[in-house]
Parts: sequence; structure tokens; C-alpha cells
Amino acid sequence: MENTKPFLPGAELLNWTAVLTAAACGMGALVLVVKRFSHQKVQNKILNARNRRAESLQRAERAVSQYKDTHPGTDTPLILSLSLPELTKQLKQGSLSPEEVFYSYMEKALDVNKRLNCCTEVLLESFDQLKTVDSSKDGLLYGVPVSIKDNFGYKDHDSSCGLIGRLDQPASKDSVLVEVLKRQGAVPFVKTNVPQGLLNYDCSNPIYGQTLNPHNLQKTSGGSSGGEGALIGGGGSILGFGSDIGGSIRIPSSFCGICGIKPTSGRLSSQGISCGVRGQKSVLSAPGPMARDVDSLALCMQALLCDHMFSLDPTVPPMPFNLQVYQSSRPLRIGYYENDNYLQPSPSMVRGLREVKALLERAGHTLVPYFPPKITFAMQELIIKGALADGADTLLSNLKEGPVDPCLAPQVLPYYLPHSVKKLLSILLKPLYPRIAESIGAISGVGSVANLWKQHSSIEDYIQETIAEWRRCEMDVLLCPMLGPAYNFLYCGKLTSVLSNTMLYNLLNFPTGVVPVSTVTAEDEEELKHYKGNFRDLWDKLFKQAVAGAEGLPVAVQCIALPWQDELCLRFMREVEELVKQNRK
Repeated sequence: MENTKPFLPGAELLNWTAVLTAAACGMGALVLVVKRFSHQKVQNKILNARNRRAESLQRAERAVSQYKDTHPGTDTPLILSLSLPELTKQLKQGSLSPEEVFYSYMEKALDVNKRLNCCTEVLLESFDQLKTVDSSKDGLLYGVPVSIKDNFGYKDHDSSCGLIGRLDQPASKDSVLVEVLKRQGAVPFVKTNVPQGLLNYDCSNPIYGQTLNPHNLQKTSGGSSGGEGALIGGGGSILGFGSDIGGSIRIPSSFCGICGIKPTSGRLSSQGISCGVRGQKSVLSAPGPMARDVDSLALCMQALLCDHMFSLDPTVPPMPFNLQVYQSSRPLRIGYYENDNYLQPSPSMVRGLREVKALLERAGHTLVPYFPPKITFAMQELIIKGALADGADTLLSNLKEGPVDPCLAPQVLPYYLPHSVKKLLSILLKPLYPRIAESIGAISGVGSVANLWKQHSSIEDYIQETIAEWRRCEMDVLLCPMLGPAYNFLYCGKLTSVLSNTMLYNLLNFPTGVVPVSTVTAEDEEELKHYKGNFRDLWDKLFKQAVAGAEGLPVAVQCIALPWQDELCLRFMREVEELVKQNRK
């Protein structure tokens, strides 16, 4: 009889269980180690960026202190009170030196940043550039310190766009606009804060935090060029540069009480300017200037639209600034509307527009009613689907490294939902909240390349339809409401789909500028209590809450022209600005 060992299934099973348990524990421990290491890596990146900022601010403060000790006669209040044309004139004449102007604005910028948290760093190279700036004395911006938005490429500095994953990736060279600014004698001296990923109109990110409004610290500065809006609105910069893909120059200009223009996309070079989602072509972005008055914007555009820029970037049409159009005084035929039937404006927005309309009519201009065609279709099918054509996949991939900022979280939360869930939510919500339901459906994007081509075709058709309506009304320019007043915190991310008055003109690629014309009154606040909105849905309720408590804050209007007529847009803006000033006197 053959001898065999007894079969012990229980023991064998225990051995395998022990092995699997040990492996699982090991894998779990490895995952925790990787997560902890990844978290620590993110925290180190943030800490390093904050330390770089702190060091640059401290070095700038020391330099300002030393300059003040050796130049006690500098008339800083006078310098800060001058407009850009006045300042450039005195610099050219030699009655002011670039050093006096630079250190006056550096001191003011540092002070404003302490209040508003609007700067991401001081460009310490500006101190060296100041020593050689006399070589560009013929430049239109000779000796002028300028601020630039975080996403403008500046050699050896990050353009993070508020994204942790883009830290420690310094630019290899200056962006074209920065290079042209330097050639024209300007001195870029600080970079300014932005929201995480740029596709948001607040101004907060996990790296540098929240930027505050210069007129009310309980309000946001707007975005995405919110650091620029706050710094200029607070007096810390005479000329700044932002970018605009849905109102990102115009909204902070409105919220902070300054002027800004989104030029025709392609009029100024975008080479070297980073964006949150590269490659999206349905809703166009454009860089542009921001300043305290319209003449400053015009002088800036004149300086940038030069042979040097056309040479550096041959994709930009060689169209110098048309000073004759800007200085024209012929009466204009102006279209206007108070409500596009998508977002009902706040009471102060409507009042501001009506007051400007009356001033323009009294000045001899002709005002004609106009209405944007198919605004709901444009918002849902062209703007939202176009801006998020990939279903927001690119934006979400940019947010993978590190936490999502609280200002952005409500906006991106629906983007994470599966396509089937978005579709179901859209169907379920449609009877109660049709506008919200259609937007949820639209954030799924276009679905295929064939659908993207169809969408681009629809955009082309819509642009031609809008131009045909414009010509039917025989309009030169258009006056319309500008989003405002400045929001309370944490509302921008909840209300990303109510930007019809701004995003429409990125879709159309019309040059569009913002001019402050009034401030919120107690009567506006009282009338706001009765605000219902066009749809009486959740977004209308949230908008009412967002703009509440704004007495004394700036109110602006929007001035629009046809593509490539940027000078006419600026001329219209200046007309509005001058009439408002005369009326106040």
C-alpha cells in the first residue's frame, strides 16, 4: 500500500490567505506612501512659489526704502495722479525721471498688494532694466512701469495660470507683447493674480489665494484678469495687461471701476501668452490693455501696433493704430439694448445704461434699438458647447495635480459627471429649469470631430446673421449692459453660464470695451430686493445674492464695434467717458 501525506485544504488556504493579506497590506501601504509623497510634492511646489513671491516683495521693499532715503524730494502723490498721456509727456520732456516714476509705482503696488493680494511676484529684472531704459527714449511708453497678468510669458518666470502643475516651468523667453513693451520703453515690474485655470471670473487659486476688490474688501475683484483689475483700481499700476476669453478683461474692469478693452482676436499677438485650455477655437481669446482712462488704452494700442510686433509675429495683420478714427468727432449711430433676455441685468446696470443713452442722445448721437439674435441658441449650442467642446477633459486634466480652489469647485463639479448622468439631469430638470437643464446638456461638449465641424459652421453662420442685423439697423457701434456690480465671494463659480453679455462678443470676435459710468445707489439696492430675473430659476436667485450689498461700487457699460474696428470702439468708449465726466461736473 502506497504511503501518502494527508491533504490539508484548510492549512493551504490559510497560507494563501496570509500571502494575499500581506500583499494587500503592502499595496495599501504603497498607495498611502505614494499619495503622501504626491501630496508633499504638491505642498512643496506651493511653498516654493510663495517663498519666491515673498522674497521678491521683500527685496523690492528694501530697494524702495533705499531709494526714498536718498531721494526725499520725489513727489509721489503728483506722479500717481497723472494720466498715462500726461506721464509720458513729462518723462519725454525730462521733468520726471524713469526712476522717480518707477519707485513711486513700486511703492504703491507693494502697499496695494498688502491690502488686496493682487500680485504673484515682483519682476526683479525691472530694477536692471531701469538702468538701461534710456536706450529706448524714443518709445511711446518710455519710462512707464506696467503690470502684466500671470499668463504673460516673461523670461525665467512661471506662467502658472493658477495651476500647481505649471509651477517650476519658467518661460524660455519673453512673450511678443512683453518684448514690444520693452522696445517701446515700458518697464514690466509685477505679475498679477488669476483664478485657477483661467476659465473662471473670480480671482483665487490654491497657490496665491484670493484677490480682493479695491473698493470693498468683502467683494471679489473679478477675473480672470482680477489681479490687474485690483492693482490698477487700487492705484498701484498706471497700465496693465490682461487676456479675455469670456469677459476676463471686462469683468474685473467693471468690478474694479477701471477701463479695459478686449480687442479683435488677432489684432495683438498672443505668442508666449499661456491659457488654461489651449487649442479651443470656437470662443476666441484676446490680450488687451487695462487702465484708468480710455486715452491710456488708446496710447497703449498705438504703441503695440508697431512694425516691431508685426515683425516678431507675422500672423498679426500689419495694421497700425488709426489715430484719425480714434480722434474723429462725427455723430454716431448707436444700437443699444437693456436686456438680452438671457440674464436680466441688475438695477444698477440698467440705470447706468439708461443714463449713458440719454447723455449720448443729448450730445447729438442717434440711438436705435437692437437685439442680439438667437441669444439662447448662441449661449447653449455655440458658446458653452464650443468652450467645452471636449467635455472639459482638458481643463480637468490640468486640475489633477493638487486641490481645486473653492471658487472653482462649484463650476467644475458637474464636469466630472459621466455623460449619461449629465443627459439624465438635463432631461429631469428641463420642465422646472430649462436654462439650467440646457446648460448641463451643453457641458458634455460636441461629441465628435464631425460635430465640431458642424458647430464651427454654425458659428460662422451666426456671425454673418449678427452682422446682417447690425447693418439692417445701420449701426456704427453698440451700447449694452456690463456685468456688475462686483460679486460677493464664492458666487462666480456658481454662475458661470450667465455671462451672455460678455461671452457673446468673444464668440463674434467683436472688439469690446468697458467704461465705468456710475456707482450703485441706495435706490438700486432697494430695487434689487424685487429682482426676479428672466427665468426666475436658481441662477437668477443666486445672481441677486451675488450682487447684493454693493452700494458705492462701480457700475460700467460695454461699448462694441465690428471686427478690426478697434479704434472706433475706443473712440466710442472715449465719447461715453467724456460725457459722463461733463455730466458729473
